[in-house]
Amino acid sequence: MKAGYNYRFYPTDQQKLSLAQLFGCVRVVWNDALARSKAGKYPGYNVLAKSLTLSKKTEERQWLNDVSSVPLQQSLKQLEIAYKSYFESLNGKRKGKRVGQPRFKKKTNNQSATFVKSGFSLKGKAVYLAKIGNVNPIWSRELPSDPSSVTVIKDCANRYFLSFVVEIEPIQVDAKSQSIGIDLGIKTFAVMSNGDRSSSPNYKELDRKIRFLQNKLARQPKDSKRRNKTRIQIAKLHNRIADIRKDFLHKLSTKIVSENKVIVLEDLNLSGMMKNRKLSRAISQQGWYDFRVLCEAKSDKFGREFRVISRWEPTSQTCSDCGFKWGKLDLSIRELICLNCGTHQDRDENAAKNIQKVGTGHCHDSKRTRIDRKTTKDSKLK
Repeated sequence: MKAGYNYRFYPTDQQKLSLAQLFGCVRVVWNDALARSKAGKYPGYNVLAKSLTLSKKTEERQWLNDVSSVPLQQSLKQLEIAYKSYFESLNGKRKGKRVGQPRFKKKTNNQSATFVKSGFSLKGKAVYLAKIGNVNPIWSRELPSDPSSVTVIKDCANRYFLSFVVEIEPIQVDAKSQSIGIDLGIKTFAVMSNGDRSSSPNYKELDRKIRFLQNKLARQPKDSKRRNKTRIQIAKLHNRIADIRKDFLHKLSTKIVSENKVIVLEDLNLSGMMKNRKLSRAISQQGWYDFRVLCEAKSDKFGREFRVISRWEPTSQTCSDCGFKWGKLDLSIRELICLNCGTHQDRDENAAKNIQKVGTGHCHDSKRTRIDRKTTKDSKLK
């Protein structure tokens, strides 16, 4: 299976100029091909590649010869993949959220250029990039195998990264538990069916700084130096939040997947939940979908089984001990006592246990204890 390994590097001043030229050429090739595709029917990679070769011979695009041709060709291949995903989404062949048309690349967004084996090589601790030279990434970990490609990335905060694509073998690790159900939340990110809890990092201070700088950015004139400086400050804060969240999600997903044979999550309606104006900002910062993707990918890596139950399962409306269905509960009710069996239930932990049961083949037996009573909030529990 394939995996990505990212490393940060610090280019020299000359390399920054060469990379800026490379990013600009890749962006122009993409935008030219996309403009031609939107003007009519998508011509395909072969036609666009021939057009690129001819454009290099003209005076307007002669400067494309100053950079390596490998990232330019890869840019056209990536455009073909983007159009393929778009067409399959239109025809219903592609599952998941609907994919839109490819968009034009901007200078202020993340910049990237992909090299395949003919455009790069490993020379000890250095990485040689065609017409760029040797760059020295910070090797935080060794590559498990020879990479098939490397992508040079410059983010909005002017940080540089090398992203390698390598082939890895599944890891064999003994699991401590047979299965686990996970209920995701906001204050407590994850509540497990075994009673463990994991709180999400606090982004309030960084979020407050971002709001202040965004108000400042709105008052500054466009294309001014101070506005660009503020834009970079905002990008650095956003990257700081993203790095904290990514580190938290990676550590948590690795711990859960390595310790359990079967991992069960609930299919959440994120698009519907984001319509709640009071909770949308907090929900967007949690990274629930990223956590699901990481758990699924690491399940393949560790040889585990990953399952997702239906969003319509009444996991928060059913007692995990007796199966009595008490109905919908207000979000303010965090603890309750089941009036059928008298068990004190924590709302999130009860939902996690039900997620585990449904994910491992058990069903809620609502007819088992159908009585004409409702479970109410216990005023003594806080």
